[in-house]
Amino acid sequence: MAAYRWKSFFEDEDRPEKPRRYGVTEIRGPNYSLFSQNVLEDVFESMGQFVDGLKFSGGSHSLMSHSYIKKVTDMARKHDIYVSTGDWGEHWLRKGPSVVKEYIEECKRLGFDTVELDAGSLEIPEETLLRYVRMIKSGGLKVKPQFAVKFDKADLPVSEDRAFGAYIMPRPRSYDFVEDVDLLIRRAERCLEAGADMIMIDAEDICKHAESLRSDVIAKIIGRLGVGKTMFEASDVKTSEWFIRQYGPKVNLFVDHSQVMDLECLRGRGAGKNHMSVLGSSYLLF
Repeated sequence: MAAYRWKSFFEDEDRPEKPRRYGVTEIRGPNYSLFSQNVLEDVFESMGQFVDGLKFSGGSHSLMSHSYIKKVTDMARKHDIYVSTGDWGEHWLRKGPSVVKEYIEECKRLGFDTVELDAGSLEIPEETLLRYVRMIKSGGLKVKPQFAVKFDKADLPVSEDRAFGAYIMPRPRSYDFVEDVDLLIRRAERCLEAGADMIMIDAEDICKHAESLRSDVIAKIIGRLGVGKTMFEASDVKTSEWFIRQYGPKVNLFVDHSQVMDLECLRGRGAGKNHMSVLGSSYLLF
C-alpha cells in the first residue's frame, strides 16, 4: 500500500518552469498498442506542465499515417512539449548519409523537434554517427544519440530470496563489462563534442528493478557525461525514486505516461504558488 506524506524543500531546490534544461521528464508515446489521440490529449491537459517531451517508441507508429503524426506533434507543441522521433523512420538512416537531408526535412515537416539516433540498432561506423549528429544539428533539429549498456548476467547483484545464512555459489564477473562502459562513454563524449544535445542511456536490464541497479555503472556514466547531458529509462516508480534519491530532481528520466505524477512528486514539485511544500511518496507495507 502506498502512503503519502508532505515534505518541504528550500525554494532554490525547486525545479524551473518549462522549457527545462535539466530535470526533464520524457514520456513514451505511441507503442505497439496504439496510443489513442484522446489518451494523449488527456495526459497533456491534466499533466502537461510536468511533461517535457514525448518520444515515439515501440515500432507500430511507423505504420501510422503522416496526418495522425502531425496531429500528435501539433498537440504536443500547444503544451510546450517537444517530440522525439524515437525509432520512427530509422530505416531511412540505414540507407546512408545521402538520404539524411531528406529524412531531416521530413521530420521537420511532421513536427518533430528531436531526432534520436540508436547507435546500437543502426550499426553504423562511429564517424558516420558523428556525421549524422552534425547534419541534424545543422538542419535545425536537436539530436539525442542512444547507447545501450551491455552486460553479462554475472554483473548484476544477486537479489533472489534465500534462507538466512544459506550459501550462494559465487558467479564469475565479466571484465569486458567495464571496458564496454568506458567505450560507451568515449563514444557519447564524441557525440556531445559534435553537437549532440543529450545522450539517452538504454540500461533497461540494469535499471529494471531498483534492487538490481549497478550504481557504480550509473555513477560512472553521469560522472563523465554530466547529469544534465544524460537521460535514463526508469521502468517503474521505485527506479525513479532511486535516481532522484541519488542524483536529485535534476536527473533526466524517460518514463511511461502512467508514472508522470509519481515522478513529479518525487522530484519535489511545489503544490502551492510558493513551491515550498510538495507531496512526496514513501512506500509502506501494512
